[in-house]
Amino acid sequence: MQERLAPFFILMAAVLWGTTGTAQALAPDGVHPVAIGAVRMAIAGLFLMGLLLATRSFNPKGWPLTALLMAALSMAAYQPLFFSAVTMTGVAIGTVVAIGSAPVLSGLLEWLFLKVRPARVWWISTVLSIAGCILLFSNQGAVQADPAGIVLALGAGLSFAVYTIVNRKLVQQHPPLSAVAAVFTLSAVMLSPFLFIFDISWVLNLQGLGVALHLGIITTAVAYILFSRGLSHTSSATAVTLSLGEPLTAAMLGVLVLNEALSLLSWLGVGLLLLGIGVLIFSTARTSTRQLADQKTA
Repeated sequence: MQERLAPFFILMAAVLWGTTGTAQALAPDGVHPVAIGAVRMAIAGLFLMGLLLATRSFNPKGWPLTALLMAALSMAAYQPLFFSAVTMTGVAIGTVVAIGSAPVLSGLLEWLFLKVRPARVWWISTVLSIAGCILLFSNQGAVQADPAGIVLALGAGLSFAVYTIVNRKLVQQHPPLSAVAAVFTLSAVMLSPFLFIFDISWVLNLQGLGVALHLGIITTAVAYILFSRGLSHTSSATAVTLSLGEPLTAAMLGVLVLNEALSLLSWLGVGLLLLGIGVLIFSTARTSTRQLADQKTA
């Protein structure tokens, strides 16, 4: 049952991630995006550690320190890389390159270092989903193909791919809540200097506090608990491809909440994204059903 539900946990996480852009749009004017990222990580780390203390579920023994540090560093690096890329290249190019490159990079990293060759259905789903992601952002006005910005966006995609692969090792040895809390607390410490570099007085504003709490608790803490829970029963490459539900959610919220309009090509992109994700979910469910049948006949 856990194996069959795993893709849906990841999709639920992607849906929560997809609310990030809308929440940022509702933040007070003049808030620096890197400051939002640093505040989000700080709130997430405090919230997760509070949950651990309340449930008394943290076990300090048996943690692979190298994997823990790599996961924390990858997640900390993703924030400034992604937001800087978006600033330099625009939302459309920065998002497509960062989010679209992550599944391919994750599949290649698994292939090169873990000797896990992605299945054909993963390639089909990934190509469909990335094509859909590109078309989805085709209505985003003028873009700037800044080479440095594209490199930063690729770095963000690589950071998320590395985090996913390393975090899978953590959630196989520790409960998802413990793994996420440990990683994000360390990431928050790594990003804490940004809290002193950028103005964060907007958090004292009621509107700003609401945005910060939503980003820190809902789109980060809760979302990554769901993602890690699904990741414990899903390959890293599959998990990253399913996370492409994030731009789909962001686009739908833009239409419903921010009154944005999508072009015909963008709606075609929505269809391709849904098709790619659906193919992967169907394949995962079929594989799980086959494995259960084999276990019963064994």
